[in-house]
Amino acid sequence: MAVNVTVWSENYHEPREEDVRRRYPDGIHGAIAAGLTEVLGERVRVRTAVLEDPEHGLTDETLAQTDVLTWWGHMAHEEVDDKVVERVRRRVFGGMGLLVLHSGHYSKIFRSLMGTTCTLNWRDAGERELVWTVSPGHPIARDIPRPLVIDRQETYGEPFDVPEPDELVFISSFGGGEVFRSGCCYRRGLGRIFYFAPGDQEYPVYYHPDVRRVLANAVLWAAPEHGVGEPPQNAHTPIQW
Repeated sequence: MAVNVTVWSENYHEPREEDVRRRYPDGIHGAIAAGLTEVLGERVRVRTAVLEDPEHGLTDETLAQTDVLTWWGHMAHEEVDDKVVERVRRRVFGGMGLLVLHSGHYSKIFRSLMGTTCTLNWRDAGERELVWTVSPGHPIARDIPRPLVIDRQETYGEPFDVPEPDELVFISSFGGGEVFRSGCCYRRGLGRIFYFAPGDQEYPVYYHPDVRRVLANAVLWAAPEHGVGEPPQNAHTPIQW
């Protein structure tokens, strides 16, 4: 049975910045969706949603038809309606998978699920990123080269204020000497969450075949085995942003 994936992006940069629009003519969400379809074919059914859609494209009906949600945000975190955040959060506790990408670390939904600030160190010098697999037996690392090489990328660095990952799949290193936990797995309630750091709007990272493979593997890993239901009664994580 195909996994139903909703690819969400705030779509802030693309209509405002010509260089980003040239890089991602179908939006970052379009590039991510195309990559999932390219790698997984009929194993997924993919739809996209953006911030400007009614209810940010994440209505009860849409989420009811979503097994895995991917989330990319950067400039408009605070514009996401708290009611939608709570809707997504309940769905995750009920078993929906969630992939949080790059600067989505500071999204309301990720902060609410982590219960921490999710802050990190960063700079942008267009340096090479090496994504090192530290859990080679993990399904998300399947068929990923060691290391995965991204020629130019924004630099993220520790400390990264998140809870200790349930499973750490990738650590990245950069030309300036920084290291970063770039592939982190969590479980909240019945839902699986994967944070993956590579993917800035200034670089064509979401066309990289190995990055596309990571995201495809993560979708299959995060997909619920027995569908999504109501969150457990004792499921609680403090909302913090």
